[in-house]
Amino acid sequence: MPLFDLPIEQLETYLPPRDEPADFDAFWRTTLAEARQSPLNPIFTPVDFGLRLVETFDVTFNGFGGQPIKAWLLLPKGTAQRLPCVVEYVGYGGGRGFPTEWLPFANAGFAYVVMDTRGQGSAWRLGETPDRELEGGNPQYNGFMTRGILDPQHYYYRRVFTDAVRAVEAARAHDSVDAAHVAVTGSSQGGGISLAVAALVPDLDAALPDVPFLCHFRRATTLVGTAPYNEISAFLAIHRDKSEQVFRTLSYFDGLNFAARAIVPALFSVGLMDDICPPSTVYAAYNHYAGQKRLAVYPFNNHEGGGAHHLLAKIAYLHQLWS
Repeated sequence: MPLFDLPIEQLETYLPPRDEPADFDAFWRTTLAEARQSPLNPIFTPVDFGLRLVETFDVTFNGFGGQPIKAWLLLPKGTAQRLPCVVEYVGYGGGRGFPTEWLPFANAGFAYVVMDTRGQGSAWRLGETPDRELEGGNPQYNGFMTRGILDPQHYYYRRVFTDAVRAVEAARAHDSVDAAHVAVTGSSQGGGISLAVAALVPDLDAALPDVPFLCHFRRATTLVGTAPYNEISAFLAIHRDKSEQVFRTLSYFDGLNFAARAIVPALFSVGLMDDICPPSTVYAAYNHYAGQKRLAVYPFNNHEGGGAHHLLAKIAYLHQLWS
């Protein structure tokens, strides 16, 4: 994919106006307060996947609506002290998979939690958490972007972002986790979720969103025709009279609005040939980000961003942060 978005000198200063509802903060305060009326009830069950240097736990906690959400907790074996913790959110269509797919951060010496994404995990990595807001809401193949999109109260990502906040609370509840030192990360959808959590949980140590999705919806849906943003444009091609209603809902979930509220240190990444999460949408979130920030730019990469190179950069960033 060749370069197709704004020139780099324009990307670096790209600061589009934010479409923000007046009750954005109240919406999220109420949402999280309602979720916390249900007990978190984190359960950590040891499981054996044949790993001899990493302890693994099957995690269940209550997320949005008091509904059970699955996760993994991985710990380096034999560590007596409480550890700083990385909480990771998964890309679109994927689930938590198996612990064997998530070893680097635990092997780097951190506690590590991977949250299953409700309803997902049938496109490229196994998921086990149904979306219980739907009858028969088993994990399904992709098609989540317009679920409940005409009303922010019922939009799919209201549930997911709430689950993500509760995942941090669940991680902090484990005896091996240093609750004062938690960072969040994820790629694509996981990056967008980590941006939201960075704003909603202001006492985190850091956020590391890779090529974040769920940012600058209006530009993304008119700039690229790739999935998953094209789910929204396809919906609007049929529901021709619903565009303002749709974008009003999306404004409650836009990474630009979360970025403007996030004060924790952040390490972003962007691929300048990314035709799934266009560079201008990532730069828009980065340039609006309120906290201390750094951006790793990969000029010749698509949605894979920095790949293994950027994983090494994240591990180095966290070692420096927690040294």
